This record gives sequence, structure tokens and C-alpha cells, in this order.
Amino acid sequence: MQFTEFNSSNDLNENFAERVAGLLSAAIEKNGRASLVVSGGRTPLPFFQKLSQADIAWNKVAITLADERWVDKNHEASNTALVLNNLIQNKAADATFVELKTSEESAFGAEPSVEANLQKLSFPIDVLILGMGEDGHTASLFPCSEQIQQGLTSEEVCIAVQPTTAPHERMSLTLKSLLNSQQIFVHLVGESKKAVLDKALAGEQVSEMPIRAIVKQNNTPVEVVWAAK
Repeated sequence: MQFTEFNSSNDLNENFAERVAGLLSAAIEKNGRASLVVSGGRTPLPFFQKLSQADIAWNKVAITLADERWVDKNHEASNTALVLNNLIQNKAADATFVELKTSEESAFGAEPSVEANLQKLSFPIDVLILGMGEDGHTASLFPCSEQIQQGLTSEEVCIAVQPTTAPHERMSLTLKSLLNSQQIFVHLVGESKKAVLDKALAGEQVSEMPIRAIVKQNNTPVEVVWAAK
């Protein structure tokens, strides 16, 4: 795992956007298309806005989320809305967005529909950007959920999850899908997140802190980008 510290979140966002745009452009040049998987929440929004202005062939980029709450896109908890309003804008408006949320009432049982949607992406994922919760979860692989072992071991592309410490059913890419990437980034801001990362690096039990399955493996390159504030 590579750890890169920035002086400020603004420096991080500018440098990170340039780095990701470069990787996507290289993938397009090599394969004719590129895939980008992002995470929701508030932390990546300024980064999304920077990336959306990158001068690359966005019409050849497919974007999806690492996980999504099972809510409509007009719901305040929708990560889809965050991506549409902050990343699929400006020059990136030409990108293809692949939604994880489908019309099914429940995430449980919707996995085949979501997996079919994800066929629009090219695997391995060219760039995967993850966040991390205070409990060490990443994507929607929550240590508190009954589905955690399945999420960590399943051969499937995605899995429905019901966390016990957070609201809403979720759809999440499985660990196997997350690791099926050319480059993984973990985007963190704040001293508290650095403390959680340090705790994760100091232990071994993956089901206790699922982020360990990302940062403590050696098959897919991982870089943590971090700023204190």
C-alpha cells in the first residue's frame, strides 16, 4: 500500500483529479474505453467537481458506484444523485453512468438486474476510488451486517446488504469485484480517518474491519490519498 499525504484537501483534490484523469486517458488509449468506480458521501464532492472539468474523452468512460443505498435518486441519501450533480457535469457530462439502483422494491433479489447493468462497464475496473467509515467498512461491506462474510468471499459481482448501524438496504460490489481493478485509491480526509486506517493496518481480522481486505492485499495496487483537513 502506498500512502500519499497532501498539505490540504484542496491540494489533494487538484492532484488526485489530474492523476485519475491521466489513468482514464491511458486506459482509453490502450483499450478504447475506460471504467471508473467511485464512492459516495461528502468527502469526494470537491474532487468530483475538479475531475468533471478534466479534458479527456469522457464519451468513452463508464462510471458507476462501489455501493448505493436502496433509495430513489431524489432521496437525500442517494449517492447516485451526488454523482449526477457533481461528477456527471461539465466535460464529464458525456460519460456513461451505470446506476446500481434498479426498479425493484428491495435490494435483496435485485442482484441479477444490477449485475446485468454492470455489464456496461469494462472489467477489470481501470480506476476504483473507495472511502472508509469510522468502523472500517468500505463500499457497503459493513462489519455489523449479516452479509459481511458473503461480501468478502462471494464469487458474485454484487451483493445486497442490510447494515445494523446505518439506515437503508444497500447494494455493494463484492470484495472480488472491488479487487478486480487496475488501480485502487482510498480517499480520506481528517485525523479521525487516519486513526482508523492506522488501526486497520495494525490488525488482521478482515471481518472486523473490511478495509483491511483492500489495504493489506498485494494483488491490486492500492494508494491511500489523505489530507488532515
